Amino acid sequence: MSILREIPPTAGWPLTIKSLIFSSFKKHPAGLLEEDFKNYLGASSALLTYSGTAAFYLILETLKKLSGKKTVIIPAFICPLIPLAIKRAGLNIKACDTNAFNFDFDINKLKSICKEDHDILAILAGHIGGLPIDLDALREIAQAKDAFIIEDCAQSLGAQYRGKKTGSWGEFSFFSLCRGKGLSIYEGGIAVANRPEHARILKETFEEIMNRDGRSECLKIAELFAYGIFYRPGLFWFAFRLPQIFWRIRNDPIRAMGEYFDPDFPVHRVSTFREYIGHLNFPYLNERINEQRKKAGIYLKGLTDIPGVKPITELPQTKASYPYLTLIFNDRQKRDLALQAFSNSGLGISRVYLHAITDYAYLKNIIPAADCPNSRLLAERTMTLSTSGFLKETDLKNIINKLKEI
Repeated sequence: MSILREIPPTAGWPLTIKSLIFSSFKKHPAGLLEEDFKNYLGASSALLTYSGTAAFYLILETLKKLSGKKTVIIPAFICPLIPLAIKRAGLNIKACDTNAFNFDFDINKLKSICKEDHDILAILAGHIGGLPIDLDALREIAQAKDAFIIEDCAQSLGAQYRGKKTGSWGEFSFFSLCRGKGLSIYEGGIAVANRPEHARILKETFEEIMNRDGRSECLKIAELFAYGIFYRPGLFWFAFRLPQIFWRIRNDPIRAMGEYFDPDFPVHRVSTFREYIGHLNFPYLNERINEQRKKAGIYLKGLTDIPGVKPITELPQTKASYPYLTLIFNDRQKRDLALQAFSNSGLGISRVYLHAITDYAYLKNIIPAADCPNSRLLAERTMTLSTSGFLKETDLKNIINKLKEI
């Protein structure tokens, strides 16, 4: 067990206590990080929220003012927070199966759902693992149903589809600034409107539902400082692995993986201090993405000849950001053997999600049953390799060699 060297499973960016302390003594204007995102995406509006979930919820509440339709289609392999936000907005959920070999929709299944349901408000495009999905196919289906496209860019900041940034294709998009998500303010999100006619309504809705909560924000600032201390290999075990061990001892794998969420998630506003921290780190975005892609490239080159395992890679017309690289094994037993072999390595080996979204017990009353065999296969056969900046090239080679042995 590597207590003194635990690599994060995703390529989150470290923060320095020095920058946090110096920034705390300054007065910060509001809107700096929002302007960064707006300019980066060429968007009409970008609003800072408490979390990526709160940003998604804000978008859904905005859509209710634009349409009387009620159904949101989501991929069946997605974060459990997604259906919680849809439920809170009082909308209906339909899960659509993915492909068996990547995170994109099973297009035939998606077409079938849209053909049967005339109440489609929006389709969620989930760019999981920094891998943009086929937005051209999605746009064709959405336009035929007069439905909105919402891009889930929680894991794809910096990724591109046909030369444009993810988050700039759909009518709306949202990003996560949560701990471990690359650019981070410990907890935060960005809601984006790409059309001028939607930007005004998004802002109006923001003013209606996003309140201030000084006590909660003070706690987040304290947690941000703790993140600056513990988000490094020498201390990360105590913040990440120790809680996992606790929940596994209690036989609760969902909480161990951090996949249990409260439906009453906060939606309050973010302080100018935390916004400023994000603004300070935003200029390093492209440099960090290139580092992640370089590590993913080393993995991909080394994994070429390993039988029984295949990485999920970017589509030809895309440029992935790769906060981690996902592997698909040809059977669950091999995947489980690999996870077991790396369980105490401290090298950031993990999983994407434990289940297809329809299979979480605590979401059973929220999501209608759906046939999602491919998404179940993804949950059963995938494993992730970290592209953290803390990993050295020798670490990557050791991971590749161990996979070859397995």
